[in-house]
Amino acid sequence: VGNGTRFVVSEMAGKATIAIKAEELGLAMDGPAVNQVIDDLKRLEHEGYHFEAADASLELLMRRATGWDQPYFRVESMRVITDESATGSFTTEATVKVWVGPEGSATRHVHTAEGNGPVNAIDTALRAAVSQAHPRVDRIHLTDYKVRILDGGSATGAVTRVLIDATDGERSWTTIGVSPNIIEASWRALEESLVYGLLHADA
Repeated sequence: VGNGTRFVVSEMAGKATIAIKAEELGLAMDGPAVNQVIDDLKRLEHEGYHFEAADASLELLMRRATGWDQPYFRVESMRVITDESATGSFTTEATVKVWVGPEGSATRHVHTAEGNGPVNAIDTALRAAVSQAHPRVDRIHLTDYKVRILDGGSATGAVTRVLIDATDGERSWTTIGVSPNIIEASWRALEESLVYGLLHADA
């Protein structure tokens, strides 16, 4: 099961189309919220975002425009370290610090995990940090990870677009992150993927 009707971003310049999408999602959006979505879409498209390929990120953007703030966890920091051993093998370790729970009574969780690469290590550490409070995160599985270079002329300094596909066994979704730093782009897409999965686990 997907996320319903997909809207090409170029079609979303009109307020009426955004209103249709909001109705599909069950969101009550007033004029200022719709205008905020339009402004955000224009700004993020300019940065390299591509929301027709990432409907889950689009939904979260629209929810934030209504004043919604995801209640599952708040990230304090994330760090990734990759080491090369004397034998030439590489190990990657990620440390994630998050606050879990309602404002005022949230608890701080710090978890470190190793992975077969930065994204796997970050994913494992973040899941460990939030799984005690949100065990449903264990149902969310990443199914694909795609990277695209947006300005190849910048060589290793190019902006990268990361798309992450995920499923909970009942629905599938895609999130997006864009940054000159591929780790940051991956982190943004991963964080939104888990938030979206937890949001719809509540449905």
